[in-house]
Amino acid sequence: MIIKIIYIASGGAIGSVLRFLFSDFLKIYFPNLPIGTFFVNVLGSFLIGLFIGILNNKEISEVVIKYFFIIGLLGSFTTFSAFSLENLQLIEQSKFLISMIYIIFSVLFCIIAAYFGFNLLKF
Repeated sequence: MIIKIIYIASGGAIGSVLRFLFSDFLKIYFPNLPIGTFFVNVLGSFLIGLFIGILNNKEISEVVIKYFFIIGLLGSFTTFSAFSLENLQLIEQSKFLISMIYIIFSVLFCIIAAYFGFNLLKF
């Protein structure tokens, strides 16, 4: 149990820093759009699908992949709370169309990315 917590905490620390760096970098180029959160959520969804696919297809250590990568690193890298906050901010700024596009594209692209990640090794 302790080793799982250490893996989750270690992965979570790395994932949250990576999310900050990616989001902060993309704000330089897209200061008025929530592209950073969109990008990390789509990338994270792809990687989660990929790791689940690897776990289902290979004989490898479930502990490291499940607890460090999926729950820790990617759990903190992806962010539903920032996605929700950014949508509230768009709505408060009367950017209803951008908010709706962001919601639809985020859900759609994250599911598609997870699907491709999950099935990547099958192609």
